[in-house]
Amino acid sequence: IVYTLGPIIHNEEVVKDMKKRGVEAVKIEDLASLPKGTVIIRSHGVSREIFNFVKRSGHRVVDATCPFVKKIHAIVSVQSGKGKTVVIIGNPEHPEVMGIRGWGDENTYAVENIEQFINLELKKDEEIIIVAQTTFNHKKFQEIIDKISILGYDVRCFNTICNATQERQAEAKKIASNVDAMIVIGDKKSSNTGKLVEICQEECKNTVFIQTLEDLNYDALLSVDSVGITAGASTPKHIIEEVQNIVRSKF
Repeated sequence: IVYTLGPIIHNEEVVKDMKKRGVEAVKIEDLASLPKGTVIIRSHGVSREIFNFVKRSGHRVVDATCPFVKKIHAIVSVQSGKGKTVVIIGNPEHPEVMGIRGWGDENTYAVENIEQFINLELKKDEEIIIVAQTTFNHKKFQEIIDKISILGYDVRCFNTICNATQERQAEAKKIASNVDAMIVIGDKKSSNTGKLVEICQEECKNTVFIQTLEDLNYDALLSVDSVGITAGASTPKHIIEEVQNIVRSKF
């Protein structure tokens, strides 16, 4: 029996496919009552407390936490251990950020904008460690860091945004600025896809966000000469290819 602790990735199509293959997404509170099997910790990672709980559960554990996320866990753990205040720039409600925060202590916070940072009322004469959610908008991250520095805080910043995320965002921005319409493919719950939508909308007002080919409204693309396509990291290749093929044939 194979379980994943929460959906393995934020893509409904993949989760459905895995369920057909007998892989069940479960909640942490259900682990104790489930027949013993293999539990996969997904790429978003989990807090130290949950990680240790799963290890003690009697299930075989496969840790599939993204290496970039594990690096942030290590930074937060070490810096918190030194008594430092740690601020994670990211969505406080996202599983990745919740997991990262769980490797710190009561002085580890998560914010997604400068207003939330200011509301923490941190001391300006003490070093603040800053890390980022791996899929955070790179441009927004830099803007927040610049504003924090201007306000006079003593910060040590670790840019922990995933390289692939940065490259995908830069490429999406470039494409969107040169087309009449932009299609972003991905799951509505996917953080990195959501950031791509934001970036593309800034460059191309006619940006559409779809999960599968079925969501594509062809009428919205009738009067355009050029169409760009990008996709979130968790979007299955066959869905991307389906959209590419239909767009090539119709436009």
